[in-house]
Amino acid sequence: MSELILIGGGGLAREVLAMVRSSGQYDVVGVLDDDKEMAGSSVDGAPVLGSIDSAPNYVHAFFLVCVMPSKEREAMVTRLAAIGVSEAQYATAVDPSVQYPEGCRIGRGSILLRNVTLTAAVNLGSHVAAMPSVTFSYDDHVSDFATFSAGVSLGGGVRIGRGASLGLNSSVRERTSVGAYATIGMGAAVLSNVPDGETWVGVPAHEIDPSEFHYRRTH
Repeated sequence: MSELILIGGGGLAREVLAMVRSSGQYDVVGVLDDDKEMAGSSVDGAPVLGSIDSAPNYVHAFFLVCVMPSKEREAMVTRLAAIGVSEAQYATAVDPSVQYPEGCRIGRGSILLRNVTLTAAVNLGSHVAAMPSVTFSYDDHVSDFATFSAGVSLGGGVRIGRGASLGLNSSVRERTSVGAYATIGMGAAVLSNVPDGETWVGVPAHEIDPSEFHYRRTH
């Protein structure tokens, strides 16, 4: 069984840990996290081995970056590359409940939790994170570092840009696109193309100022 080290000790790491333990996909050696308060502790029984900069010491292990925000996950992969962690050292974690037919592709470093569905000719990039019950329909193309909260549903032929984030139970109409680093709010219904970097909410979804979106999320 291959050894696996999780980068980041938050909620996503706990979900991945539970998944790989139940499936037996990997032997989780431990967690790397820069939080000094976590030093010497454990995450659901997985020991915190040290800081993220110690990753190159584990030459025989695979890694998974378990950081939920898209931009932070991308920044972490960039940081790890700078200290010598290659793309070939990343695992791909797919829950056994996930069914995907021949012709679908899942990139390295991606995480697909319970009951994610890929129907036909779905292409997921590297370091994509999909929470439970996300649906990818035929011919969907998802770029690297995109993040999907639980219950997201994409129609056929949708294009999701690099680092885009889609909120809980949001949906995207067939043959539309969500641009790079765009944010889709919880429960939003996207019926038209979302430009790069914009934040859209509502039914039908429309653009709002990102600071207003942040206020709504925290109040």
